[in-house]
Amino acid sequence: MNMKKISLYIVLLALLSLQSCGLFELDNKDEPSATIQGEVVDAETGAPILTDQGSEGIMVRLTELSYGPNVQHNPDFFCKPDGTFQNTKLFGGTYLIAIHGPFIPLLREDDRGTPLADDTQTEEITDLTKVKFEVQPFLNVEWVGEPQIINGKVKAQVRVTRGVSEEEFRSKIEPMGGYDANFQNVTDVQLFVSYSSSVGYRARDPRWSGKLEYTGNTFNALLGEVVTIESNAAAPIPSGKVVFVRAAARINYDTPKGSGTKRYNYNEAKQLLVP
Repeated sequence: MNMKKISLYIVLLALLSLQSCGLFELDNKDEPSATIQGEVVDAETGAPILTDQGSEGIMVRLTELSYGPNVQHNPDFFCKPDGTFQNTKLFGGTYLIAIHGPFIPLLREDDRGTPLADDTQTEEITDLTKVKFEVQPFLNVEWVGEPQIINGKVKAQVRVTRGVSEEEFRSKIEPMGGYDANFQNVTDVQLFVSYSSSVGYRARDPRWSGKLEYTGNTFNALLGEVVTIESNAAAPIPSGKVVFVRAAARINYDTPKGSGTKRYNYNEAKQLLVP
């Protein structure tokens, strides 16, 4: 073997060695393993803020602050139906934690971007970090008695009340600019029916779910009163099946401001056997 070939082999071996080292280093980088666990509760009662695990539910936004003021936030994720959330795939670091849902916004700014209130949280997220947000829900939705199924149709009674008074809502939202008296109007009450225990707007069967819609402030007279709502009469639920039902209501206010997403306040799911 002549010297030219030997030199070529040496160069090739050196390149392979460098590539192997690079691959080895890439394969051995630490995976994101820090975890955040959170809960969202009513500031007044301590009860969990029940939600829907989807884009109409409580949204969680994390922004890792180590990269400077212009850093982009992590992909948004959503609370579970019971108002808790978890993300187990984070790199350790300092994060700004913001949530958006059917409650008074935690971060409120005026038209010029001047902060009026900021109840977001900044936390060092390590192996396991737990956080708790206390919020003021727009509405409270509760069962009155137990929902029933008669001839394949769900009939239920609910009571809807304000979680924050009209005066306090206005005092906190109006300084943000663009206030409209229609923001506090209840637009609809829903009865979601599904085979899934995660029943809600995203996990509903449209054949059976029912709704009541309201214009303007017409629902105001029904606040605190018993409201009867029924599932869709056109499609009886098959006998012998187990379904889950849940009621929800929302107001004419989007969170985050300007997003167009009006989020529901929920009550707890009920399991029913169809006779």
